[in-house]
This record gives sequence, structure tokens and C-alpha cells, in this order.
Amino acid sequence: MKRNRGKTLQLTLSYLVIAVMCVIILYPILWIVGSSLNPGNSLSGSSMIPSDATFKHYKELFNPAESDYLIWYWNTLKICILTMVLSVILVCLTAYSFSRFRFIGRKNGLMTFLILQMIPNFAALIAIYALANLTGLIDTHLSLILVYTGGAIPMNTYLMKGYLDTIPRELDESARMDGAGNFRIFWQIVMPLAKPMIAVICLFTFITPFTDFILARILLRTDEKLTLAVGLYEMISDQFGNEFTLFAAGSVLIAVPISILFLSLQKYFVSGLTAGGTKG
Repeated sequence: MKRNRGKTLQLTLSYLVIAVMCVIILYPILWIVGSSLNPGNSLSGSSMIPSDATFKHYKELFNPAESDYLIWYWNTLKICILTMVLSVILVCLTAYSFSRFRFIGRKNGLMTFLILQMIPNFAALIAIYALANLTGLIDTHLSLILVYTGGAIPMNTYLMKGYLDTIPRELDESARMDGAGNFRIFWQIVMPLAKPMIAVICLFTFITPFTDFILARILLRTDEKLTLAVGLYEMISDQFGNEFTLFAAGSVLIAVPISILFLSLQKYFVSGLTAGGTKG
């Protein structure tokens, strides 16, 4: 009887903790969605379920005559996709080299990656700005793509290398006996088995440009080059910027591509995240 009561109490506490966490997570999301449906401009009278909800803010965002939101959205998507593709390619090649080959400086290289991943990009803002200025990349999307890609390599390489270490080397040796070269082994054998970790890296590198404000604010200048984070900030930061409900609608739409990517890769995430911490 006491054991059953203990299990019941433990289960009740577990559900209570889960319920509290759900409220903490969902409340701000529901509040910002409700604010985006509020017909006014102020957030002071917003509620999760507005009595006179309207989609006029969303229509205004998609009207090129009233807002540059679509331009900002396209700029951000372009940067996110290119950053994701370049990061995945470079990370996979680098991690494969560290995992399958033994060369001078291998351990020091891995240690350097561990140290670099502890340093955030904004800690090197002055250096990044100076390099962009010297190379003529100020106010270009290429500068952001290069910075985001470079910043994604250290941490993701270490995760991918740990995952590749769990793939048996016997597969490589069998393929090599059949005449396969290193690139064929990498492309046709190792990478298909590394899909879970590739999915994790895709999500991580895709989200970064959507959530970054500092680098984009420093490197971009003209309105047609802005990303969503900077564009939405400019919408409410000037002297007469009071379109807070329009800002809320723009914030809600940011979650759409991230959610689509997450749902499309969801089946790979659990195994990818749990296996990536293996040391080799």
C-alpha cells in the first residue's frame, strides 16, 4: 500500500512539474499570438484571446506598399539556407577527417575547436567589422553567411565527429577492399548513416540567422538588405515607431520555417543528439 502511494505521489508531482513547465513555455507564445490579432497598435490592452480579433496586421506585413517585411523575410531565408548548406558540407568534411584519419595536430585541432566554441561571435565584433570593411563586405549578405558558417564549424564539428566515431570502421574497411576510395566511402556509406546528426546540425545552423540581431545590425546598412531581426527592431525603434502589434505579427511568422524544418527532421533528432557526445 505504501509503495502504491509513493508511486502515485511521484506520478502526481511529475505531472504537476510538466504542467507548470507547459504554462511557462506556452503563455508567452499564446500572448504574442493574441497580441498580433489585436486591432490596436499598443500591447497594453492585449490578451491571449482578443474579443475583436483581426488579421489586418498580417495583411499589412504582406503588402509591399506598407511594409518591407517580405524583403526582410526573403533576405533571412536566403542567409539561413546558404549558411545551413555551407555549414553542413564543411562540418561533415572536417568531422570525417578528424574521425577517420590520424595526422599531426589532430588532438590539438580538436582542443582548439573546443576552445573556439566557448567564444561567442559577438566577442569578436570589432575584428569582424574590420575584416568586413577591409574586404568590402560591409552591407552584404555574404559577410553574414561567412561569419555564421565559420561560427558553426567548431561546435558542430565536435558533435559530428563524436557521432561518426560510433559508426563501425569495419564498414570502411569492407568498402575499401571492394575498391572504394575515401570520398566514395564518405558519400555513400558514412554520410547516409550520419543522417540523424546532419539533421541536428541543419536545425542549429538554420535557426542562428533567424535569432541573431547583433551581427546583422553591425554589418548591414540599407533597408533592402536587412534581416528580420533588424527590420522588426527598426519598425518600433524610431521616434514614431509604435506598431507593436504589427511587430508581434511579424514575430509570430518567424516561427513558420523553423517549425517546418523541425517537423520534417523530427524523426532524426533523438538519436542524433544522444549519440553526438561520444568522445574519440
